[in-house]
Amino acid sequence: MSDLFTPEHEQLRASVRSFVTKELAPHAEQWDRDESFPREIFERVGELGYFGMKYPEEIGGSGPDALADVVVIEEFARIGSGGVSAALGAHKDLACLYIYNFGTPEQHERWLRPSLEGKAIGALGVTEPDAGSDVAGLRTTARADGNDWIIDGSKTFITNGAWADYVVVAAKTDPDAGHSGLTLFVVDKDTPGFEARRIRMLGWRPSQTGELSFSGVRVPDSHRLGEIGGGFYAIMRNFAWERLCMALGAVAGATRTYEMAKNYALEREAFGRPVGKFQVWRHRFADMATRIEAARALTYRALRAYVEGEDPIREVAMAKLYTNDLAFQVADECVQIHGGYGYMMEFPAQRAWRDTRLGPIGGGTSEIMKEIIGKTYGL
Repeated sequence: MSDLFTPEHEQLRASVRSFVTKELAPHAEQWDRDESFPREIFERVGELGYFGMKYPEEIGGSGPDALADVVVIEEFARIGSGGVSAALGAHKDLACLYIYNFGTPEQHERWLRPSLEGKAIGALGVTEPDAGSDVAGLRTTARADGNDWIIDGSKTFITNGAWADYVVVAAKTDPDAGHSGLTLFVVDKDTPGFEARRIRMLGWRPSQTGELSFSGVRVPDSHRLGEIGGGFYAIMRNFAWERLCMALGAVAGATRTYEMAKNYALEREAFGRPVGKFQVWRHRFADMATRIEAARALTYRALRAYVEGEDPIREVAMAKLYTNDLAFQVADECVQIHGGYGYMMEFPAQRAWRDTRLGPIGGGTSEIMKEIIGKTYGL
């Protein structure tokens, strides 16, 4: 492992891997068929302290640092279910992180503490039907009405949105102010005028991804998260961690998929010998292994810069771009090495293929990552 991690981190890794291996991974296939997984998993993860690794103990976190959280991210990618790992990740790395970074002590107690305990599920509502990567183009509005705010609009592709207990919502409080007209609010699920509908997807099937609507939703000013007009800055600040999480998960997931493909290649025989022993596949495995290690190095470089307090915009964009494209390509090779069985729903290769296809889209598309990278070079 990288010298980023201490022996204590590796002890944690062994603990998380044991939990994943014994309590989560064995159910991945059934949860995919059910297109759901038990809400109680959140409580179990909270009970073990895995939601709180980067949060201080005084607000319910378990510490000790962001690198411990990285260990959790990497090991959760080994569940074998993109939907489950995404749901757990969106909860702790999106909803919780926004409330921690921009919330008041009262908001920490109301939403963050029960979230870290796994007793409440959170979601982040930014993407809209007509605005995803273009955050400045959001149309959901929030207008002041005395000491309250009235929210109208819609969100889509929201991970955990269909069953979240609360949603951190980005809304325009000044439609004419451009970037500085965006503000964040927390909306509880039982607020009148708020509705959530689940949407079905190609992959991430156990994920309760939702489409949200806000029709005259009234929230008090105490539900405002951060400063009025500070929403765009908050989203941009948290994008770095979100995309870094996606890169870390993609590398760990690609490693797991590679291992699955290699094991099958050594078991499946054709013309009297294992398929993996043929030069054509030996070279393809060599290529995949090399690219996975390159992806890991690129991602850890961005991680090191992040934990040292830098603003690694270029490095994170590169890592997110390269790793998520790679994870899908490795899954595609995994399907190919399985032959006809790779196309069958009874084999996990197809699930890896479906789940990884979202990586180059979510959290900022590969095209947006290339724009960011190009602009950092003055292009």
